[in-house]
Amino acid sequence: MLNLERLRTLDALARHGSVSGAADGLHVTTSAVSQQLAKLEREVGQRLLARNGRGVRLTDAGRLLAEHAARILSQVELAQSDLEAQRGQVVGELRLAAFPTGARGLFPAALCHLRARHPALGVTTAEVEPAPAVRAVLRGDADLAVVLDWYNKPLPVPEGLVRAPLLDDPVDVALPATHPHADRADAGLEDFAADDWISWGDDEFCHEWLLDTLRSKGVEPRVAHRAQEHATQLALVAAGLGVCVAPRLGRGPLPAGVRAVPVRQAVRRHVYAVW
Repeated sequence: MLNLERLRTLDALARHGSVSGAADGLHVTTSAVSQQLAKLEREVGQRLLARNGRGVRLTDAGRLLAEHAARILSQVELAQSDLEAQRGQVVGELRLAAFPTGARGLFPAALCHLRARHPALGVTTAEVEPAPAVRAVLRGDADLAVVLDWYNKPLPVPEGLVRAPLLDDPVDVALPATHPHADRADAGLEDFAADDWISWGDDEFCHEWLLDTLRSKGVEPRVAHRAQEHATQLALVAAGLGVCVAPRLGRGPLPAGVRAVPVRQAVRRHVYAVW
């Protein structure tokens, strides 16, 4: 009889495309993955893997068994859920992904509520930027992703995925307390045309949004510093090194010496779930 854990390992290899990827997805070592696959080959009496340069690929038999494994594992999980549902319990493993401020702002309270309602449900979380999070749902590596886009820059979501709005997140401009606009009730993005900006990396969705939005206001931004985390961006603002956009979700208290001024144009992030 085929071993479910070994089928799960084969399924992970097929989805991730490498032994190291399967190990990461299963939270085990690469040697554990290799051992499980070797045992599975002995069980079925056929070669399931072939060398492919420095990696491996599935043989025809391996691909065939991987297709069956995906269906078998899905049915086993469904059977477990149905049996527990008869007892009034929700069970299984729920894998969640969210962008960092979304995870910080939403997960703690939501997961405490979920655990209280469904104590038999296992939940794992990961901080993942929006576009990779959508791809993780497509690959089956996450069951649900909390993602964001902007009022003027939507995030592409492939057909076949469900998209449900959660909230709109207002955005402020964070600036040093000594800045001329620090005490204003609100400001336009164009009011910061002469300032150094603190942004994300070149290939980040939010960085592209910032450049596009400022340019639409007639501002060619001077990006002096780049940081992935809002906390780092705010620390640079506190040091007087520039200004940055500061969404409110998951932001927490501002560092000493930093002010947050609402954006007059009501700039918002749209936060939603994808599965």
